[in-house]
Amino acid sequence: MSDGDERWMQLALNEARAAAAAGEVPVGAVIVKDGVLLATGRNAPVALHDPSAHAEINAMRRAAAQLGNYRLEGCELFVTLEPCAMCAGAMLHARLARVVYGAADPKTGAAGSVVDLFGQPLLNHRTRVDGGVLDRDCAAVLQSFFKARRSEARERADPLRDDALRTPDARFEALPDAPWAAHFIADLPALRGWRMHYVDEGGPSARGSCVCLHGPGQWGYIWRHLIARLRQAGAPRVLAPDLIGFGKSDKPKREAVHQLEWHREVLLEWITRLDLRHIVLVLSHDALEPGTSLIEAAPGRFAGMLVAELAGQSTSDAAWRAPFPDAGFEAALRAWGPGHGCDLPPRQAKALANVAMGYFAP
Repeated sequence: MSDGDERWMQLALNEARAAAAAGEVPVGAVIVKDGVLLATGRNAPVALHDPSAHAEINAMRRAAAQLGNYRLEGCELFVTLEPCAMCAGAMLHARLARVVYGAADPKTGAAGSVVDLFGQPLLNHRTRVDGGVLDRDCAAVLQSFFKARRSEARERADPLRDDALRTPDARFEALPDAPWAAHFIADLPALRGWRMHYVDEGGPSARGSCVCLHGPGQWGYIWRHLIARLRQAGAPRVLAPDLIGFGKSDKPKREAVHQLEWHREVLLEWITRLDLRHIVLVLSHDALEPGTSLIEAAPGRFAGMLVAELAGQSTSDAAWRAPFPDAGFEAALRAWGPGHGCDLPPRQAKALANVAMGYFAP
């Protein structure tokens, strides 16, 4: 990789970013001849209603028009993503001297990742191919685009009420020791359209489940060490909801929402929807009141209750503040008190997991 290759790839990256801004998959390309920029191109299949309008094709069309020749002999093409079979075929037909790509494409790459059209010995032209130039930068542009699109799809699937806020996912990305998939539910009658987040590791089991419930001013992240210990010990199913107003759940803007009876109703509907039975309820000390009221409302679903004393074990400020980017998100904290950034440390989590596992004996 030369400095010149990086320079041209940076220009291709600019085209990729422009494609992303237009709502297209961010791939960009440039064509160079004798060290001079000849043409640029970016993905535009959506805007042009044209399945062939890939960045490379668009760049080659412009270069051919500039040269007045459909042959692009002596030209080099730089593209941010490994070419597909369509583009590779066009490149060979145009007789490009060299193709340089950034990120590999393990799904459709035709320069070696899936097939290698450039290496076919029976074809009458040889185009030199070099890959991996600024590959991390090129991959990052693609990853950022698809991540945003997935987030937008979730937003469309779970629209946010006008009277609530939703903490951006980016606030939680850097937190360690919480690799579990996020689960959301919004169609419970008691939720009134707000979206509740919960961790759900394992699956339905006759042996039961362990539900870890945080208290006011806390969120489900405090249970990360316990969840890991329970799963390692063979617990059939472990769940940890974020009450509305906390963690990754939606945050109503008004404090009046946060009534104990309403949160209990939401949890009861959630337990019923998931058909949780033989539940071992693990509570932080601050959740004792809502936890006991939950058991009183549906005693037949619970096998036992364990209380974890978290006082004196401080979690990091980043984890404590993650759900609350600013004061607008803090209605639940104002209604229930600020709580404290406590944590369940690994040693205590191990001891608590051993006790909880006694409820799941065959």
